[in-house]
Amino acid sequence: MKSAARRVTLEVVGWTLVVAGIAALILPGPGLLMLFAGMAVLSQQYDWAAKRLAPVKYRAMRGAADGVATWPRIIGSTLAALFVAGLGVLWIVGPEAPRWWFLDETWWLAGGVAFGITQVLSAGIALGLIVWSYRRFHGKPEAIDDLERDIQRADSVHETSSHR
Repeated sequence: MKSAARRVTLEVVGWTLVVAGIAALILPGPGLLMLFAGMAVLSQQYDWAAKRLAPVKYRAMRGAADGVATWPRIIGSTLAALFVAGLGVLWIVGPEAPRWWFLDETWWLAGGVAFGITQVLSAGIALGLIVWSYRRFHGKPEAIDDLERDIQRADSVHETSSHR
């Protein structure tokens, strides 16, 4: 019974992260990182996910490297994360609806404190990823070259295994 519950939990978490990651590829958010996390969870249950994990991982890391390639990108990402954190604090504090709010008051800051906490946590994760990416890739062309080689290697392994 315990293994069935674990399997269901892994599938729900994995597929949720995959769907959120796909959505975040279009919407603001770390889409490739969420997609990678979902694939990593699903790889514990499915061989197809395990086989496709490396290419997604390295492309997510490339996105992290690109995000800290220039100072405007670093500053923009940091400001966006701080903005999200600020919105989270606003949700947590929960001020009354302003007079210009034309919808019913129940729609003002819908989700309440729980939504605000998730925003603050998301911003914290984003800031942590910016710091990690900066330390790992900024001003380090050899790290980016290694990453490109890893991407090519993962792609060639994936292409070889998919042609069988």
